[in-house]
Amino acid sequence: QVQLVESGGGLVQPGGSLRLSCAASGSIFSINAMGWYRQAPGKQRELVAAITSGGSLNYADSVKGRFTISRDNAKNTVYLQMNSLKPEDTAVYYCNAEILEARSMRWYEYWGQGTQVTVSS
Repeated sequence: QVQLVESGGGLVQPGGSLRLSCAASGSIFSINAMGWYRQAPGKQRELVAAITSGGSLNYADSVKGRFTISRDNAKNTVYLQMNSLKPEDTAVYYCNAEILEARSMRWYEYWGQGTQVTVSS
């Protein structure tokens, strides 16, 4: 069993900052890419940012220069630092990871339960 547990969402004013965390736990042999997606009401889920095990980064154009993704491989944790938040960043944010499950030695894609981020005055 593998779990992704997110934390750090909440309500923030426009221009404010939040930091999301996502910790993977369980039967983990290795983790490849980790990332954050978001889904706003009535919209499709979209990639926000991703980071590979080697440190390669990918950001959505809408968050470049404002969001920073990072990871701590020793803790199996990925972070998303969100600065200069805008109302259009309001969404449920989901953690995603490609994990080599230790018992089966197979790669699976896992999702967190989601954390709400609301940007409003």
